[in-house]
Amino acid sequence: MERKLCMACGREIVGRSDNLFCDDGCRNAYHNNKNSNPNRRVREINKQLRKNRKILDDALGKEKMVKVQRDQLLRKGYSFNYYTHHLHTKKGQSYTFVYEFGYLDLDEVRLLVVRQKDF
Repeated sequence: MERKLCMACGREIVGRSDNLFCDDGCRNAYHNNKNSNPNRRVREINKQLRKNRKILDDALGKEKMVKVQRDQLLRKGYSFNYYTHHLHTKKGQSYTFVYEFGYLDLDEVRLLVVRQKDF
């Protein structure tokens, strides 16, 4: 009879012949480890996008649009490298959006924060 070894820890499996793991803990650990490495970068990006969205939402509050200092967003942890899309207007302006919240560069210091109309 062939010995079967656990795919997670390498211990011998006792019980059913079709088991791949010695217990539920090893099964969970194996699948968590298998799925964690390839998706880590995606999770990091999504985390920063959610953070950016929250910062813009907080800055806007109940207003339709508000002018804010770029440094104000940076101090709260905003990263200008992470966004979901751009919107180019007929006037030639380019808004940068994180989901439904976006901003327009007014100058080197100030931004106009807005909420996309169709949300």
